[in-house]
Amino acid sequence: MIPTIVWGTGNVGRAAIRAVDAHPALELTGVLVHNPDKVGRDAGVLAGLDTELGVAATADIDALFATKPRAVVYAASGDIRPDDALADIVRALRAGAVVVSPAVYALYDPRNAPADVRAQVLEAIAAGGGSLFVSGVDPGWGNDVLPLLLSGLSTSVEAIRCQEIFDYSTYDQPDSVRWLVGMGQPMDYQPPMIAPTVPTMVWGGQIRLLARGLGVELDDIRETVDRRALDTTVTTPSMGEFAAGTQGAIRFEVHGIVDGEPLLVVEHVTRIHPSCAPDWPTPPDGDGAHRVIIEGRPRIEVSVEATDEGGNRSAGGNATAVGRLVNAIDWLAEAEPGLYDALDVPLRAATGRLGRKKP
Repeated sequence: MIPTIVWGTGNVGRAAIRAVDAHPALELTGVLVHNPDKVGRDAGVLAGLDTELGVAATADIDALFATKPRAVVYAASGDIRPDDALADIVRALRAGAVVVSPAVYALYDPRNAPADVRAQVLEAIAAGGGSLFVSGVDPGWGNDVLPLLLSGLSTSVEAIRCQEIFDYSTYDQPDSVRWLVGMGQPMDYQPPMIAPTVPTMVWGGQIRLLARGLGVELDDIRETVDRRALDTTVTTPSMGEFAAGTQGAIRFEVHGIVDGEPLLVVEHVTRIHPSCAPDWPTPPDGDGAHRVIIEGRPRIEVSVEATDEGGNRSAGGNATAVGRLVNAIDWLAEAEPGLYDALDVPLRAATGRLGRKKP
């Protein structure tokens, strides 16, 4: 069994605790929290399980690392604290742990990460003997390994489009939804997530992974952004009211330019209510989906709808992304220490988990 700790118990951390508990090769040995109200609470309760796991959450990082965990699922957000997230991950690598995380966008494509970021990570790996795999919750698999897998079913590929289409009204992350993404803000507010160059910073790495997987050279990476205002005031179950005239939907695309054409596209369409921007792409059932479209022969379109935590589509998206990361831990533990990306780490089958729970 691989002793594993989960660092953070938000949207990603809850799913990570459940995934570690379900994996036959992993043992949940610790949970790190920042909120003092969570200290001492059982991991199973924090994860929304119907049973306690016998692991109490702690805020004592030193004490938990003194137990020498073999693996760390770093589930704390890096959206508004990227430097802190990187420092935490480097600390875990120096301790010799295998680390998986969605938190540092620059490391989705580590070959092209900023030199200072890459240097910190590689130095920590060399010092401690750990490994790092970073993949997104937006989701990483839907923008890299899934489209590459589907492209192998085609006889010819003309273009690839990866879409995330979501209603954020049930997303339990009000700071990110209102301030990072800008829902409910005046239309002259500049949401950090779609500020110029930011979409490319976050999703450009996945465009580069696609290009590398397909063996093509990129001319450039470009981005487009569109926003729509709410026609009427709406009230959401988890975040309250969003006023008419404020931002109700955003749509952006990151284009990988090949031979002068946008042939590789990552597109996000996000609404706070389905009434906003009804002419934009919509998910099959109105809540949310990830979709990959392979233009070519044959034309292939695949939509993935995942639900978790009582049918929540956003939670399902988080859970699938976490599954990709957690299911890589035992492979990484057997591999040489290093900095890995989505093309290095194979997709793992749910070996030992069909139809039964872990003993």
